Amino acid sequence: MPGGEQLRAVMRRYPTGVAVATVEVEGTRLGLTLASLVSLALEPPLVGISIARQAAFHELLREAGGFAVSLLAGEQLALAQHFARGVPPIAMWQGVEVRDGARGPLLDGAVGWLECGLDGELAAGDHTFFVGRVERVEAGVDTAPLLRLGGEYRPA
Repeated sequence: MPGGEQLRAVMRRYPTGVAVATVEVEGTRLGLTLASLVSLALEPPLVGISIARQAAFHELLREAGGFAVSLLAGEQLALAQHFARGVPPIAMWQGVEVRDGARGPLLDGAVGWLECGLDGELAAGDHTFFVGRVERVEAGVDTAPLLRLGGEYRPA
């Protein structure tokens, strides 16, 4: 059976889009750069995200009952890095341009946004796979997205 490092090495050869998931519960906002976002179904519209169980975002997402996703544009590298670092909540939103969404803050300048209610979850190793029922979609700026390839972020 292959190990986690072998899987990581091969998956780094496969480009993926970069997105930031956000939640807000009683004035507490968190954001997290996603390692995975997948479209699951069109009827009903469903997406899936995978969150490490030890991440602070994990339990706040459960409490919130849903999440928002901002699909990052190619020039939003700094935002991808910012939300991947585990910035303390008090500093997380300083200098970050957002607008309010029903399920969490929406990052300005993204190529699109999704707002999702929590539809289900599945234990997946050291992560939980959360299924979101898409309640609202919006297209953003018409530009190339940000990708992750080889463990690095880069414009498409």
